[in-house]
Amino acid sequence: MNKTPVFFISDSTGITAKTLGSSVLSQFEDVEFDPVVLPYIDDVTKASQLVVRINEAHHHTGMRPIIFDTVVNPEINAILRKADALHFDILNQYLKPLEAELGRQSSYTVGMAHGGTDNDEYKDRINAVHFAMENDDGGRTRQYDKADVILVGVSRCGKTPTSLYLALQFGIYAANYPITEDDFDDLESIGIPKALKPFKKKIVGLTIDAERLSFIRNERKSGSRYASIRQCEYEVNEVESMYRQMGIDYISTTDVSIEEIAAKVLAAAGIERT
Repeated sequence: MNKTPVFFISDSTGITAKTLGSSVLSQFEDVEFDPVVLPYIDDVTKASQLVVRINEAHHHTGMRPIIFDTVVNPEINAILRKADALHFDILNQYLKPLEAELGRQSSYTVGMAHGGTDNDEYKDRINAVHFAMENDDGGRTRQYDKADVILVGVSRCGKTPTSLYLALQFGIYAANYPITEDDFDDLESIGIPKALKPFKKKIVGLTIDAERLSFIRNERKSGSRYASIRQCEYEVNEVESMYRQMGIDYISTTDVSIEEIAAKVLAAAGIERT
């Protein structure tokens, strides 16, 4: 069975079209899609060539294509509408009602969602990325007082990618600390690793299914004690026990997207996105 062709079209990077379009399509789990991102469709020639491509996809697959576009130029958009496809004009769907409500004309500027951001905001995100890298994997703990959130969990449960995503997307200062066997004595005596004790209110825990953890670790160190299901079960149980004992909110990363993990971390930490 052929997959339904999907085109995410933009006169800029295509990030917004893909993000919003993919969110909508994810609600149809039993439908197979064949997506392609087409950025910088910024003149009528490119638009006309693309219409030919979309129509050919319809002819080849027998499936009517779906278009999600964030093109602001009305002339280019009019050409795209000639394609034999289901067309969602994401930006103009919202711009027209807003213009009427606000009594103001939109600037219709290409790339405003990405290229026109505040320079200070950009610097904040870069600084947050540097912070996440410098405070990755418990290598440094003396800057924890500057952290917005400290992610805690066993090795390979998703702490590093989540920290970097929070930094890059939201400018969040996220540190992360791995709970290892060296910390288990602290868990028995004071309930939490010593390095984390002063910062308990900033901690959000991550956990993961032991079988999934074993699979991930085996990709790195196949056949090792570190990757054994017995060791993974032991570590996960110890860490989850610590979370419950210390009243720490924790999130499972098993089969969950990085975007969803990050959103749950922000909610658990009480951090509002801007």
